[in-house]
Amino acid sequence: MKPSADPDPEELLRQAHGGNGSALGRLLEMYRNYLAVLARLQIGRRLQGKADPADLVQETFLKAHRDFAGFRGHSEGEFVNWLRRILAANLAQLVRRYLGTKRRDLRLERELAVELDQSSRLLDGGLVAPRKSPSSPSRHAIRREEAVRLADALGQLPEHYREVMVLHHLEGLTLSEVARRMQRTDDSVEKLWARGLIQLRRILGGES
Repeated sequence: MKPSADPDPEELLRQAHGGNGSALGRLLEMYRNYLAVLARLQIGRRLQGKADPADLVQETFLKAHRDFAGFRGHSEGEFVNWLRRILAANLAQLVRRYLGTKRRDLRLERELAVELDQSSRLLDGGLVAPRKSPSSPSRHAIRREEAVRLADALGQLPEHYREVMVLHHLEGLTLSEVARRMQRTDDSVEKLWARGLIQLRRILGGES
């Protein structure tokens, strides 16, 4: 049975600003799946999979704990954006390590920040039926929150369903390309995709 209520991220953020370290830890955990998906996409593009997304997420959490006193935002959207910037800096450091360079590259960090933002938008750009677009200025923050929700739903899928969804919808591969990447037949991948989409929508539909 679904818990009566999920933690309110902005309430946890308020408590964290008040010095509650446990609230900050709980708040960060709410974005583990989201950051892992974004990290996985960048690792695949720039490092050919030669790093573990989980390690990057953990490093992001450690830096968020260390630097939280300097964070002044109070909304979930601001917090998510801040975490993405930390992730971008960590990714840039990792890329430099693999390229054998030591000097900090601010341009690379900005490029990664833009790419992470684009990937975040892709998370809710085609996996489920579109919702009515709000007309208020908070539209982008709402879409970021939706991206977090979709990343959590992806995390609940069986691994082979999730792999197809990520490769097809987020990395942009055709189903035939996904089949080659996963060393499966086209038919089996099409079935995995269709079943994964149904299950994803069922998970999201059950969250309300």
